[in-house]
Amino acid sequence: MDTSENLAGQLVERRLLSPEEMERVMKLQQEQQAPFTRLLVELGFLSEDDLLPVLRDHFNIPFVSLKDFPTTPLPIEFFPGVADFFKLARIVPLKIEGRELMVATTDPLDLSRLHAVELAAGLRVKPVLAKEKEITARIEALFGNGYSSDSPQGGVAREIEGAVDEEDVAHLRDMASEVPVIRLVNQMLVRALESRASDVHIEPFENQLKIRYRIDGILHEMEAPPRQLKAAVISRLKILAQLNIAERRLPQDGRIKVRLAGKDIDLRISTVPTLYGESVVIRLLERGQIFTQLDTLGFPSGILEYFSEMILKPHGMILVTGPTGSGKTTTLYGVLQKINDPGKKIITIEDPVEYQLGGVNQIQVKPQIGLTFANGLRSIVRQDPDVIMVGEIRDAETAEIAVQAALTGHLVFSTLHTNDAAGAISRLLEMGVQDYLLSSSLLGVLAQRLVRRLCTSCRKEVPFTAFEADEPELKPRNGDVPQTVWESAGCEACSGTGYRGRVGIFELLPATSEICKIIVQRADAGTIRNLAVQHGMKLLREDGWDKVRGGVTTLAEVLRVTREEG
Repeated sequence: MDTSENLAGQLVERRLLSPEEMERVMKLQQEQQAPFTRLLVELGFLSEDDLLPVLRDHFNIPFVSLKDFPTTPLPIEFFPGVADFFKLARIVPLKIEGRELMVATTDPLDLSRLHAVELAAGLRVKPVLAKEKEITARIEALFGNGYSSDSPQGGVAREIEGAVDEEDVAHLRDMASEVPVIRLVNQMLVRALESRASDVHIEPFENQLKIRYRIDGILHEMEAPPRQLKAAVISRLKILAQLNIAERRLPQDGRIKVRLAGKDIDLRISTVPTLYGESVVIRLLERGQIFTQLDTLGFPSGILEYFSEMILKPHGMILVTGPTGSGKTTTLYGVLQKINDPGKKIITIEDPVEYQLGGVNQIQVKPQIGLTFANGLRSIVRQDPDVIMVGEIRDAETAEIAVQAALTGHLVFSTLHTNDAAGAISRLLEMGVQDYLLSSSLLGVLAQRLVRRLCTSCRKEVPFTAFEADEPELKPRNGDVPQTVWESAGCEACSGTGYRGRVGIFELLPATSEICKIIVQRADAGTIRNLAVQHGMKLLREDGWDKVRGGVTTLAEVLRVTREEG
């Protein structure tokens, strides 16, 4: 039994790999002559974090962090093309001690390449384990980040260059089936997952192909493959999502379930035609990630207590407002998870259905066949539900049916795209909802935003005066100016951004008797907001200020997401 089989057997014994998965990897290794450990990660059977401790114990090789080693290049010009060799082999020379050369690798099974280093250097090689992203970063720092002519990506670029614009479907499918292209796409998705990215943007331009990851709500540009690989990469993604690879003139949408780095991931893939080719956006949805307890979303204790009581009412309408990407769906899923029990029938109509909720009947809208929010909601009411969730109120018809459902004994949740809580009431009145019906059905409106959470490993406290405290928009509304606030710095834990994760800021407008009176009077949003504040409503920016004082986020983040509030 060779080393790969020994390692595979150990992984099965530890229940990190099933016998079926082991058999599949061994078969692929024989067919492709690919490294066993790399296949484990690329196929999604194991994450690198799970695999490295096993390799450390199995080979008795230490695991190191490359930040502990100097970045100065070693005298390693042992043979022509040394830089290309280390790039291809994914090996990093770390230090020389006497006649011994320490190198970092992710694959101690690749004995042929380690032996090649020994022969070229005339030194005994001592391998240590390191994470692939650290090895990649160190290789780029030492040798530059260009693609070598000997690299797998460069080889595929040569093979398909000049053929990427052909309309022949069979040829597109052949390109997308190239092993290096499959690995490139898998690696891109795994790195996105490791970076905590919610979306991957693949954007073709005249002279380059851009790859950007949205991390904590902000786009970050990443190293991209050569533009010649555009057709192969996009075709591979379209095949995964079962889209028409020959159709480049119209937008397409699809989804697929995959296993990456040991995790089950749902991918939503959207393509649109642009001037220089198809732009693709991939939404990564980690199953189970969205099922969050309400008390972990950042609710202030007072708002959480009031909101928790509100969602237990037997009937009425509760709205969640905010722009796209403000976490409305996460909040509503958290609500449904909290109130879901066998004694209630819950039906949702969504566009799209983000995640499957156990015990909840979920409907995906399909406007092309007439299944709109309004038509679906009309049918849902006849299904005898206790709780209804409407993904979004987009038109007067949907708004009217939702209000009628709330009045006839159903608890209705929905979302609106408005800047604040009071604006949701004005929006519904403008849509044509009768004021007396709205005042009778509305329980409350929750407005929210997402701000990036400061990395606790590197945040630093600075005097508030550094932020020009005389600026009106930088002052808390209650005039309580702090002496110090927290600022982002940047470290390895947060990939140098200073932030790690996101947290919500909220304002809750309950439909009290006073608020209902001025709804009937068709008061504007400003009047409703002022009355709610008089009765104790905390505005979005005020909740943000509390999180700034607590070192949860920065003042710049709060201002970034609340500037429209004034």
